[in-house]
Amino acid sequence: MFELIALAAFILALSAYLGNRRTTERLGAELAALKAEVVALEAAPGGGAPAETATEAFAAADELPAMSETPEPETLDDAAAALSASARVGARIFGDAQSAATKIEGEETIAAGTEAPQPVATVPRQTESLESRLGARWAVWVGGIALALGGVFMVKYSIDAGLLSPAVRLTLAALFGLLLMVAGEVIRRRAVPVIANEFQNAMIPGILTAAGAVTLFGVAYAAYGIYEYIGTGTAFVLLAAISLATVGLSLLHGQALAGLGLLASLITPALVSSNEPRPWVLFGFLAIVWLATLLASRLRRWTVVPTLANVGIGLWGLAYVAAASPFEARPVAFVLLVMIAGIGLIWPAAIEREPVAEAREVRDATEGSEVPESTEATTRPRAVVGPWERLFVPPHAAISISAAIVVTMLALLLISPAVYAVRFPVAEFAVVVAALAALGAWRTTAVYPAVLSAVGAVAGVWSLTALSGVLAYLDPSLADALPAVVLPGRTAMITAMLLAALFVALGGFVLSRRIVVHPQYSTLWAGIAAVVPVALVAMSFLMTGNYAFDLPHGLFSLVAGAALLALADWLYRRESEAVARDTAAGLLVAGSFTFLVLALHAWTDGLVTTLAIAVLGTAYALATRIRTWPILPWMTGAAAVVVLGRIAWEPTIVGAGNLGTTPVFNALLPGYGIPAVLLAGSAYFLRSWPGTRVRNLLQALASLFVLLTLAILVRHAMNGGVLDSAVPTLGEQSIYTLLAIGASAIFMSLDMKSPSPVFRYGGMGLGVLSMLSVLSAHLLGLNPYFSGELLGRIPFFDLLLIGYLLPGLGYAGLAWYARDKRPLPYVMALAVSGAVLAFAWASLTVRRVWQGENIADWKGFLQGETYTYSVVWLLLGVLLLVLGSRFHAKSIRIASAALVFVAVLKVFLIDMSNLEGFLRALSFIGLGGVLIGIGLFYQKILSGVGAAPTAPAKPAEQQ
Repeated sequence: MFELIALAAFILALSAYLGNRRTTERLGAELAALKAEVVALEAAPGGGAPAETATEAFAAADELPAMSETPEPETLDDAAAALSASARVGARIFGDAQSAATKIEGEETIAAGTEAPQPVATVPRQTESLESRLGARWAVWVGGIALALGGVFMVKYSIDAGLLSPAVRLTLAALFGLLLMVAGEVIRRRAVPVIANEFQNAMIPGILTAAGAVTLFGVAYAAYGIYEYIGTGTAFVLLAAISLATVGLSLLHGQALAGLGLLASLITPALVSSNEPRPWVLFGFLAIVWLATLLASRLRRWTVVPTLANVGIGLWGLAYVAAASPFEARPVAFVLLVMIAGIGLIWPAAIEREPVAEAREVRDATEGSEVPESTEATTRPRAVVGPWERLFVPPHAAISISAAIVVTMLALLLISPAVYAVRFPVAEFAVVVAALAALGAWRTTAVYPAVLSAVGAVAGVWSLTALSGVLAYLDPSLADALPAVVLPGRTAMITAMLLAALFVALGGFVLSRRIVVHPQYSTLWAGIAAVVPVALVAMSFLMTGNYAFDLPHGLFSLVAGAALLALADWLYRRESEAVARDTAAGLLVAGSFTFLVLALHAWTDGLVTTLAIAVLGTAYALATRIRTWPILPWMTGAAAVVVLGRIAWEPTIVGAGNLGTTPVFNALLPGYGIPAVLLAGSAYFLRSWPGTRVRNLLQALASLFVLLTLAILVRHAMNGGVLDSAVPTLGEQSIYTLLAIGASAIFMSLDMKSPSPVFRYGGMGLGVLSMLSVLSAHLLGLNPYFSGELLGRIPFFDLLLIGYLLPGLGYAGLAWYARDKRPLPYVMALAVSGAVLAFAWASLTVRRVWQGENIADWKGFLQGETYTYSVVWLLLGVLLLVLGSRFHAKSIRIASAALVFVAVLKVFLIDMSNLEGFLRALSFIGLGGVLIGIGLFYQKILSGVGAAPTAPAKPAEQQ
């Protein structure tokens, strides 16, 4: 087998040699053709320097390789680079002549009025041929594998034949590995300068060195694991030394060898095991390996190997915590701190985007060789990205992302209730998260460490404060499935407050140093400083606080809120970009408001908390006279939203047992009324504020609170002091309808004085909702005819008055008031609603006269009652006709016609069959007289006879 592999390697090597020779000859011919084309271009009219100058320059360029002993180029790119270098040499030799020729050329171009010649397009890079793949790449890889296998097979043959002792075999294998590494170094020094850059991933020295490293690694492990010549400590040291040496040699042979050394280092602890595991030795060794890999990557600007190193540390940490029970947290925390320090100090550290990164990589690969100026000036075209996209896609992002994920994951694993530690590692968790956050604040390229530190802090405090208690409170069935509290409340509280203070301080640090240079990064940290501390302290208060009075949480929230507010004020005093400053300061002010609300919840309770939050919102509105920050009015709206949340959680404000039954004058009046008054005053105070949207928001919230106050007082009074989910009566629903009609009229008046979309569309929306309630509640669901509800003893002043007549008059008045202020369909709907309610009131009043205060449908109809309906409906139709003509309201006249039509149908369909004798005749006689009178009325109007002179048409006539 070994002979076949060696023969195959020889054939591939010979093929590679022949292929490279043919490639060199072909590229030489192409280079000569390129020289001829350049000479022809320069010899053309207006082409630049004279042909003689170009010829001499190329002659000097032809002599340059001989003087500098530069080999023939291998690829077309190398040929172009050589041609560029030759041209620069020619320019140095004939600098004066070339400059003079260029000057003459420029003068001739200006005189002729022609444009400067365009640069010649570069020749596209040719696709690598199969011959090049087989000869220059695969041959090298297969050859390296063959050498490694050859050494293994040689050792195996000696073992099978019993020719040599184990010690001799291991010695010979070690010498073979060293020989391969020496051969790789020798070839690197002699052959690397003549090999093209495109074969850097198939360099023969690197392959030989890797084969030698694998051989030495196998020898060391065989001496320990098979023959037991060396002990555990010696084997560990040998394997570690070989791995680290391989990483060091990768500086000469490339990133692939560094990956091999990293892999060997990561598997070394698994190969060398002992009965007494020592985590400090394990993670100390891993920290050394990680630092060595990072240093090598920093020198060569690698990204793949350090990313894999981060992943390896994460896997080892996960395996240790999962396998050891109990485990020691400090060694894990130590290696995590080493990772954080390495990312911040070594790589990627403070490296920013470099437009000539490719040129520097070429310079590093050539070990200090001169990089052509054209290479320095050439950059790969990049896509246009926005500032936020650039922020979240920093250079070498894979290293920072992987490291931040590993650190956050292991830090959370340390305090997970699912694992068992020697001592609960609260301090280790806090230190690791704090270090990661400090890295995110120190380096602008460490965006993901900053974000993940915030996530880790919130998730960790969630675990420390045993938020599962809240979940169990919301769903008692989860009590047995969720973990119990693992820490005393005071420990969790202190940890949360320390981390919250740290994030506030780091946010201030970033804003003080980066707001001008890195506005997007500073805005990100302003959001972190505003959100994360609030979340930490809120969770701590929710799980460990005293809801009646909690001094520590309240005091910390007050101080933190004041600090964020002071930081926002300081930020506005600095000269910075307006957009970034407003955004960052807005986030800080929002955070300060949330902290102050949390302090009020910690120090107060019930009605006092609700009123205090409303006063706090008003204070932010009043502060606009001192500071014109755009965010301040929005905090007034935020306070209103918080009050709404408290109302939704506890509508009684003080608890159902403490509310009382006294109408109006109870805790609901201040609990709803004072926030409504304060919010309305704030909206009026900010009526000249330049922000239209926030003005509209405050007006809407003020209107909502006023309506809520009236509605809740009505609900309390109509239900005997009980606020429950029972269906309201017709009287209660009628009050809501009247309130909606009145509010719609008030909104319309306010819109006329101070136009606002809130007043305009809010008033119309209330009108539409009230009309829908009339259809669903007044006419159907709560109608006494269907529900059987008693109307009351006193005629006229009964339930029908408040349920039908007053709302009907209200709709009629609202329609009259809105006839030239609101769209025609809306006005017509209001008028029709008023007519419908008036019709319902008249009909139900007739039934009351004949049936008493109980008008339920099961009582049937009397003949006199049936006749009375016809008379009343006709009279009501005539009345509506007169009113429609008087006010030039077409919609009222149409309602009159509809009512008369209903009366006609009733007379012919119902009265004819139900009435008898005199009442039947009287019904038809009355109907006929009314219809003739209506016809005569319309004839006079349409012909103009006996009518007053018609006034000019008004918009109302179209109604």
